[in-house]
Amino acid sequence: MKHLEIDEKKCIGCGLCKQVCIRDNIKIEEIAVELGNDCFDCGQCSTLCPTNAIELLAYVGQEDRIESYDMDNIPVSYENMLQFYKQRRTVRWFKDEKISKETFLKLMEAAYYSPNRQNIQDVEFVVIDEKLDDFIELVYDIISVKEDEFFRIKQLGDYLRDENRNPKRHPLLWEGSQLILAFSESKTDAVIAMTRLELLAYTLGLGGFHSLFIGMAEETNHEKLMKFFPDINSEKHMFAAFVIGVPRVKYLRTRPHHEINISFK
Repeated sequence: MKHLEIDEKKCIGCGLCKQVCIRDNIKIEEIAVELGNDCFDCGQCSTLCPTNAIELLAYVGQEDRIESYDMDNIPVSYENMLQFYKQRRTVRWFKDEKISKETFLKLMEAAYYSPNRQNIQDVEFVVIDEKLDDFIELVYDIISVKEDEFFRIKQLGDYLRDENRNPKRHPLLWEGSQLILAFSESKTDAVIAMTRLELLAYTLGLGGFHSLFIGMAEETNHEKLMKFFPDINSEKHMFAAFVIGVPRVKYLRTRPHHEINISFK
């Protein structure tokens, strides 16, 4: 199957594409030639070509996504990036302000450029908003089997049964009213994509926190959880859950952390 369109007029036969192809799918005669060796459209060849002679057929129509840049000109310094990481904070206290669909679509740009195994690109997201109460009821129904093990789960059950509950003290969401879930066959791919999305959210003045208890529903009963998402391939798993919103609290300083252990073998 043909994956590459190589422009004979542009190709200079330099061999750079052959050097970076991990599937040995390219040979150099006078110009580059595709061999058909199980290409998986990683794009290493096309993004390295000095004359822009290689086009990936899988992405025809997305030419506007191709952007030239100078790898020697990194757009952010080490110091600025580190400072950004320092100022990132878990946020549980939000304003009564919903994030728009347009903003969520902007956040998806972070996932669009996220790395993934074998270029599978199977991570997909669900924003839970209007059906949030129904979803949390399902989550509790699944994880309630662990009430004796985790006091927070029992606290959630008591909260859901309390007709006079304080909506600002939700044991899982706190003041959150919107939730992003990431699904994939690979936990690593989903978590990386969600982390990139989270950090991009902070640049827009948003905040949130990763919910391990919501994630526990996936670990406890995948089949039951996936009934809430009939449009998603059941082979995928909900590997990341991020409660998101507009922070109503602004922090003023960093806090100490435990030292990071690193060893060199």
